[in-house]
Parts: sequence; structure tokens; C-alpha cells
Amino acid sequence: MNKFSWSHNAYYHRFLIRQLPARCIRVLDVGCGAGAFAAELARHVEQVDAIDRSPVMIDAAKQATPDNVSCILGDVQTEPLPEGTYDAIVSISTLHHLPLDEVLPLLARALRPGGVLAAVALPRHDLVREAPIELVAAIGHRVLGLVFRILRARGRGRWYAVEATHDVMPVVLDPPLTTRQVREQVATILPGVRVRRLVFWRYSLVWRKPA
Repeated sequence: MNKFSWSHNAYYHRFLIRQLPARCIRVLDVGCGAGAFAAELARHVEQVDAIDRSPVMIDAAKQATPDNVSCILGDVQTEPLPEGTYDAIVSISTLHHLPLDEVLPLLARALRPGGVLAAVALPRHDLVREAPIELVAAIGHRVLGLVFRILRARGRGRWYAVEATHDVMPVVLDPPLTTRQVREQVATILPGVRVRRLVFWRYSLVWRKPA
């Protein structure tokens, strides 16, 4: 980790919060990690179910989240999710660990009609198609990293500081699918889904379940 390091995951929390539907009471956070995003979600909705298959992460999440967050040690592929229950299902930096053709139908069934699935995950590099955005990301990462470091040093808040649990989180250095491949694969699973490349080495997937 160098002086320009900052959390790209935390940077996209606001993006995911903006995807929540107007009527949003119960949310599932898939791959909640140490609970930072679940704690943020808890300020916007009545109930958050936060699931992760790592005991270390769930122990950390229990310490970091308020009472309206239920931390669940389990695998979303095998955990029995209540059908048609969630107003929104969100995930950050988890989908690239999972087979999309298996997990997305499970998540779709767990959403209520009109509910929203919103995720941010890592794409495989696709320099032929995405060279310009890769260049912007490389420059922007360093510029913003310096700005955020200065703001933190002046006591202006956390400004996307890397979490203490960062080093024990699972890392996929070479995600299996490019943004284009994700878009092609999920189009038939989730008709009407929107998949687009984000600047800082992530793609977004947003889908509203038909009412």
C-alpha cells in the first residue's frame, strides 16, 4: 500500500445508495465484508441483512454495525433466501468471486416485484476497448489519493481511507469476465439490466425486477 492508496469500494458506496428504490425497508448486502457498507445502509433503511462466508469478516461486521443489521455467516449460493422479500439487494466487490449464471437467479427470486439489484464489482482488464478509461483511472487514482490524504491529515474526515481489515479480505487479481462479457452473460438472466464500466476499476450492474 502506498501514499496514494484509498478505498475504491468506499468511493462507490454513494452510487449504490442512490440505486435504492423509494420504498425501501429491507435490504440484503451480499459479501458484506467488515460491515462498512452495511452500517451505511442501516442509516437509510429499517433492516439490513448482511451476509459473508468469512468468519473473520462477519466477526468484524458485528462490531461495526448497529442493531438493525443482522450479520449472517453463510454462502449466498446455499443460504435459503426468503423469496420476494427484499426491497433491494446490493453488493460491492463480490460478484466477480461468484458464477453469475448461478447466483443472479437466486438474488432475483429474493427481490420483491419492483425491487432493485445493484452491484459494483471488478472487471477483467480489456485494454483494447477500455484504454482511455484505464488512463483516466490511473491518473485520477493518484490525484484523488493525494487530495484525500491531505484532507485526512487535516482532520477533515476519513475520505475513503482503506479499512483496517483490508489485508485479510479475499482478493481476485484476475477477475474472469470483462465488462462487455458480464453485459452479454447477464442480459438473458436479467432482462433490462444495465451494466457499465466505472472509472476506478469497477463495473456496475443495476436491475429492477418487473412489477
